[in-house]
Amino acid sequence: MSMEINTSEQKSFKWKKFLILFGIITSLFIIATIVLAILFGIERNQIKMYQSSSSSANYLLESIDETIDPCENFYQFTCGTWIKNTRIPYDQQSQNAFTQLQTQVIYDIIDLLSTSSTNESIQLNSVINAQHLYNSCIHEEAIEKDGIDGILSVIHTQFNGWPIIEQSNWNESTYNLLDVSVKLSQYNSFPLFYTLTYNDDENSSAQCIYIGQGTLSLGDRNYYLNESTITQAYQKLMKDVISALTNNTLVNDSDIDEIFQFEKSLAQNFYTTVQQRETPVYRLTFGSLFNFMNTSRIYLFGNVTLVHEDIINVNDLGVLRNISILFDQNRPRTIQNYLIWRFVLNQIDHMPKRFRMMKQEFIKIFSGTAVETSRPVKCATYITDNMGMVVSRLYIKKKFDENARQESIETVKNIHNVLSEMINGSKWMNLLSKTVAIEKAQWIHERIGYADELNGDNMTDFEQQYAEYKFNSSYIQNILRMLQLNAKKNLLKLHKSVDRKNWDDTFPTTVNAYYRPSFNEITLTAAILQTPFFRKDAPKYLNYGAIGTIIGHELTHAFDNDGRQYDKYGNRIPWWTYETINSFNEHKQCMIEQYNNYTISQINMNINGKQTLSENIADNGGLKEAFYAYQKWSKMNPNVDQKLPSLTKYSEEQMFFMSYGSIWCSKSTDQAALKIVLTDTHSPTEFRILGSTSNFDEFDRVFGCKPGQGNSRINKCVIW
Repeated sequence: MSMEINTSEQKSFKWKKFLILFGIITSLFIIATIVLAILFGIERNQIKMYQSSSSSANYLLESIDETIDPCENFYQFTCGTWIKNTRIPYDQQSQNAFTQLQTQVIYDIIDLLSTSSTNESIQLNSVINAQHLYNSCIHEEAIEKDGIDGILSVIHTQFNGWPIIEQSNWNESTYNLLDVSVKLSQYNSFPLFYTLTYNDDENSSAQCIYIGQGTLSLGDRNYYLNESTITQAYQKLMKDVISALTNNTLVNDSDIDEIFQFEKSLAQNFYTTVQQRETPVYRLTFGSLFNFMNTSRIYLFGNVTLVHEDIINVNDLGVLRNISILFDQNRPRTIQNYLIWRFVLNQIDHMPKRFRMMKQEFIKIFSGTAVETSRPVKCATYITDNMGMVVSRLYIKKKFDENARQESIETVKNIHNVLSEMINGSKWMNLLSKTVAIEKAQWIHERIGYADELNGDNMTDFEQQYAEYKFNSSYIQNILRMLQLNAKKNLLKLHKSVDRKNWDDTFPTTVNAYYRPSFNEITLTAAILQTPFFRKDAPKYLNYGAIGTIIGHELTHAFDNDGRQYDKYGNRIPWWTYETINSFNEHKQCMIEQYNNYTISQINMNINGKQTLSENIADNGGLKEAFYAYQKWSKMNPNVDQKLPSLTKYSEEQMFFMSYGSIWCSKSTDQAALKIVLTDTHSPTEFRILGSTSNFDEFDRVFGCKPGQGNSRINKCVIW
């Protein structure tokens, strides 16, 4: 009996020991598993960060030229190797970080628009219609078969014909320039003057009408002032296209010359970029300007009736007066020939190949681009330009990393705070102006990535916006329809409240960042929130040096030569004291003269410091804001940023500047370089880097530069 009891107790004791031991082993196994999982997770993160760091290091190593002293020429130091090894693609006129990334985005869009691509949004009618438009664009056989009948039909039935084609059959006695101008506006064509709807400069919550000088075929008036290979090539293009449209190789040279001379006269009367910025806007009401270019007839196309109280802001009034004088000095035949030529020129990219090849011959001389862009790229770009929000919906869902948006919001906030501190530390503003400037800075709104509706599930309102965007298999008919849809869309804005959440001014798929003064708002598109501007898991000094300086640039636009004229609500009204304005004008003169003295050796021309002033102010201020914001972040997060492989000899602050320089490496054809100088409000990228770094004393400290060295100005130009 006792024996049985002892045996039972022993078994019970052994079983308890087994259970305890098993529990300990199991617990240890679980703990080990958790530890291993954590370690594996850390290791994976370390691997990801190492891969990101390695990729970033390679990007910089392939860009910098360490044989150059950064204190002598920082642009050549950061970009020398990149410039040496980079080739401009035959179908492009320049190569830089923006064009390279935009090309990558376009190829993503080609994938999204191809019928083989699928995602959750594929059943949206807007997406289906965008794909129909894309398919009609890439089917070149159908385009060749359609020919030019669609274009000629519109010219004949809508625009009162084309004298150079119809010759003696064209009736000059029935010609009405106003009728033709109104009809052309319905196809979004404004060669003489433009009429558009946008929010009112002086009341940013309301829409109004703007009227101003139109456009020129060559883009800038300077191209017309002297005969050149470009003007000769342009006249040849005109003759070749018109001859092909009529199947008549005997087009009269005198007709071609008349058209060109008329456009040259227009160019001579057009304002330059600087003049347009400096010319006052005349603010009128429709009631006081009832017959001026008969604006009411233009708006009837959108079923919009103008009332006497509607505001019309007239830009370039002197130009418009001169244009009316030109009408009296030229025959109706000449004016009509020019107007229709401009319409046809704008449609050549959508016409059969023989016409596109004629234009390509001209483009080769005008911009240095050797071959036509591939058809899928051209079509994807067109769809993006005209149905950008639909394409962006696909892109956000399929291609965009949401984490980039969230991290960028934090970076924007940090740099935004520094802007207010810099204004507060300004030595040339009086207290009153400084107070309202800080208030404006704090009011700047930020749009990051995309409109929230693009990532939502309820797309009813979105679909309604594109309800009329329906297309068939005829590409040229689709093009003509799109022109009318775009024209009507702008007209319909009048009498509607301003939608501050609207992204129609640009699309998330455009690699861009910008500031809208009438909204007091900066925008960073989804497309720019990726390498090389933003790098996930990369050291912060890289991102602050790249996307951070771009953020700072856009924020500074609120206080550049143009942005400073708008208050915190986006209204163009005086809000600085005269004392502060005079002080600002004195400081900006230093920067104008600095950039005036920069010579583009490629074409042996100087920059226009007045034309590029606002962008130069933004470059200089943006660099400082991003640098100071990085310094603050680094103090709050010590020893977090790691150095990059093969670049360990450079400090974190030096790497910040190297990241900044690397995003502006650029190479362009001579023709493109000329166009930048003549038309662009930005300085060539080389001088965006040299100008901003040479004015920044922190750059001197970080690299040990002495004032007076090539990349360090003794008398630094400082506004912000």
